[in-house]
Amino acid sequence: MKKTFPLKAEGKNPDRVLEAVKHVVRQYARREGRKTVPAGFDYWDFDCKVGLNPQDAEVATFAQVVPLIDAVAKTGAAACYVEVLSKPVIRARKPQVPAGEAGESNPLPSNEASFSATSRPS
Repeated sequence: MKKTFPLKAEGKNPDRVLEAVKHVVRQYARREGRKTVPAGFDYWDFDCKVGLNPQDAEVATFAQVVPLIDAVAKTGAAACYVEVLSKPVIRARKPQVPAGEAGESNPLPSNEASFSATSRPS
């Protein structure tokens, strides 16, 4: 979705117009997220840009889109450019910890005696 949204509409409360813009962006993300992910990929991610116009739009994560739309609206701009493009992504896997090192990296103290099922306070 590449679109320039008007932030001011005659006869409409500017706050409601802003909320409608944010609703359309979230609705697009939900719609794209429901699509079937291509084979070999794990989930959909979004490439986003927000700004006053396409040339000045700054790259952002999807979580930053709504706050950036709010920031553009606070400047008093008449319109806001939003670009949200979906792309399939392979989830980054955590590195495997060798079996010998797994027990050594436990940050919790071993207080098993104080948590046994047989010793209850009276």
